[in-house]
Amino acid sequence: MDERILKWLFDIKMSIDEINEFFHNEEKDFFKYRSNLMRKRAVERNLEIIGEAINRIITRDDSFVEKISNAKAIIGLRNHVIHAYDNVSDENIWSILINHLPKLKIEIDNLIQKEEK
Repeated sequence: MDERILKWLFDIKMSIDEINEFFHNEEKDFFKYRSNLMRKRAVERNLEIIGEAINRIITRDDSFVEKISNAKAIIGLRNHVIHAYDNVSDENIWSILINHLPKLKIEIDNLIQKEEK
């Protein structure tokens, strides 16, 4: 695997881990999330990093579109958060955190482990 792609995979992993750390030792609660502006912005920033890293990966090697579920949607989310910042739905971000981020974490961990073998 290209060293740059591996670096970007690690960037994604670190961003996911950082998002999860924002909820360390507490139950994930949407209303607490929505009321904490600093946490929301930190989550959004990490989602931007994830989307940008995936964009760079598939630009370099389009076979990753098949290896990373919803790669195009993740890039679309990144663009939405950056360019339509005033129209970001807390509910949509929360849904991504609860429903999609755990699966992405598994996929990224597997891609990294596969390379390290």
